[in-house]
Amino acid sequence: MLMIALEAGAEDFEVSGDSYEITTSPENFEAVKQALEENGFTFTTAEVTMVPQNTVSLTGEDASKMLILLEALEDHDDVQNIHSNFDIDEEEMEKLSQGM
Repeated sequence: MLMIALEAGAEDFEVSGDSYEITTSPENFEAVKQALEENGFTFTTAEVTMVPQNTVSLTGEDASKMLILLEALEDHDDVQNIHSNFDIDEEEMEKLSQGM
């Protein structure tokens, strides 16, 4: 699978348990997808999405405010997708979920 994806134009390949994440440029997406399909692979999801090049770590009040904003955006009827570049570590998320 790795060689097929790379030869078709994939940029990165990650294994996570029993799933695989293949990253490619939007221009190469269809070529990579088609090459994998032609070789018998099926997909749980296959989509072009925004991936941040860098992230901003948030803690404390900033993290709390960001989660409140994110929830408000998700609840808005006119919002279809949300992309962000913030990072809140698991320990901080646990603290915030206990306080909410």
